[in-house]
Amino acid sequence: MECATQQEAVESNKKRAADPRNTITAGAYNQELGSPPSHSMFSAIFMRSPQRYRNVASFATNAASLHALALSNDGNILASGGTDGIKLWNIKSRKELTCANHESYGAISCATWIKTKHSSTETLCYGTGMGYLVFMRSNPVDNHFQEITARRLGTGLEITCVAWDASWIDAGARIAIGMRDNVIQVLLLNSNSQLQSIFAGRLEHTVPKSVAFTQRGNIYIFGLYDGNVVKMNAADGVILSEHCYDSVIGCAAVSLKKELVVIDNATNGFTLYSLDREDPIRYFVTEPQSVPVPKQVAFGEESKIIVGGSDNGSVYLFERRTGRMLEKLAHSKTGLVQTITVRPEIFAFCLP
Repeated sequence: MECATQQEAVESNKKRAADPRNTITAGAYNQELGSPPSHSMFSAIFMRSPQRYRNVASFATNAASLHALALSNDGNILASGGTDGIKLWNIKSRKELTCANHESYGAISCATWIKTKHSSTETLCYGTGMGYLVFMRSNPVDNHFQEITARRLGTGLEITCVAWDASWIDAGARIAIGMRDNVIQVLLLNSNSQLQSIFAGRLEHTVPKSVAFTQRGNIYIFGLYDGNVVKMNAADGVILSEHCYDSVIGCAAVSLKKELVVIDNATNGFTLYSLDREDPIRYFVTEPQSVPVPKQVAFGEESKIIVGGSDNGSVYLFERRTGRMLEKLAHSKTGLVQTITVRPEIFAFCLP
């Protein structure tokens, strides 16, 4: 059984962090926090190496801030989204790809790649601060990414989270989104690239920060301010269960294989739970937080590690089963690392 006290995690990770041999410099930097940003830079790609991870590429963008990163399922393309819209990067060539960009949709707030069983082409899905849900796909003629459909949802408030159902066996893709006004929607992108609504509903108090499908046709919604976790039937929106964590949820990531969830607890690091339990399994303790902002967290290496951001320019890697800090990757001397994305053996992160 996985178990560890919070104090044990603190002492172990203090010793680990103090050892200079356990730190890797990413080689990508941004301006000091507080100075006017002229551009944002993210250490785009870290890959497995004998030293666990090494920086293999860095990309720069002129955006004032970045809010979303998403690696394609095949690991070949990185999407970044922020105040200047969506950008796509080929990881192997290090070149920016041509794509349609509509800044009138608002700043990008979240993004994910979709790979269905009925298509060989991946689709990028992203949400914006003005409530637009947008889908893009590569044109087979020139390989440029083009918008295939877009819709402004609800009252046009921010789309706070998006997820797709990897277990969906029918044609098209099933997508769940959460919005700033407590709304949850499940939609179907059909084979003709048209959006169809499956259901839409409003949670009483919970602002959804993260959403995830299960393999049993349900969705989990993780609340930002109240720490509430809602289990819902994805077909009709019926609430199946609710429980509450003892902290706010800055971000949540789900491991379907292990039936676990890890959250940014917005105080001293990250906390691991079983999906349907409110008692914590383990704490992954970072340096004391100085800026109270949400930071993304994710599972990596088939859920063997936890990867999380910080407000001190670093990215933390923990061993899931023990809570031991494996590495502390330096992205810059200071600054928020709020946005990360993970695929097997590879991950990316950015300063906002």
